[in-house]
Amino acid sequence: MASQHKFLYVLALVIASLRIAMAGDPDITTDFVVPSNIVNVTSNLFTFTGMRAIINAPPPAAFKVSKASMAEFPALNGQSVSYAVLQYPAGTVNPPHIHPRGSELLIVFLGCLEVGFVDTTNKLFTRTLQQGDMFVFPKGLVHFQYNSAAKTPVLAISTFGSASAGTVSVPTAIFNTSIGDNILAKSFKTDVATIHKIKLGLGFKD
Repeated sequence: MASQHKFLYVLALVIASLRIAMAGDPDITTDFVVPSNIVNVTSNLFTFTGMRAIINAPPPAAFKVSKASMAEFPALNGQSVSYAVLQYPAGTVNPPHIHPRGSELLIVFLGCLEVGFVDTTNKLFTRTLQQGDMFVFPKGLVHFQYNSAAKTPVLAISTFGSASAGTVSVPTAIFNTSIGDNILAKSFKTDVATIHKIKLGLGFKD
């Protein structure tokens, strides 16, 4: 009986470790994944030039994200990594959002950036980052970034632990989908008229 219990215990540990191992991008069984539309594989497959447009370009008027994920750079399929260049004009925010399939490691290259995330106990972890500072946002947790400076822009780069981390904007997911206004009003302990005002304020059609 004791040996049977030990076997079940070991089996449970193996299953748990497998579940953890499969929590990110699935492993591939080849060196890389070739898109179906490519016949002759060259170094072009592994090269992404989409960030050239940022170099020497004027700063954007609004918060801007330039992505290098699997959608833009197919060679990332199976590699469990992707990038984004984040540009924050003065006073702009990257609203609360979630990356359901990957953690995010952000480094600030220009300016100061207020960042934070909320864990599953509703505890807020926040910090003002200086140039050269890094901050990690755990996978699946609500987080944000804010440039509170009146004049100085911020430039940051994020690395994701997935080729397709995904992004779910909290304001958009709540106020710009088909969730009924009466449900939102009850959830936020307000009335439908206030929900309409919030939607209009966010630029969403009522």
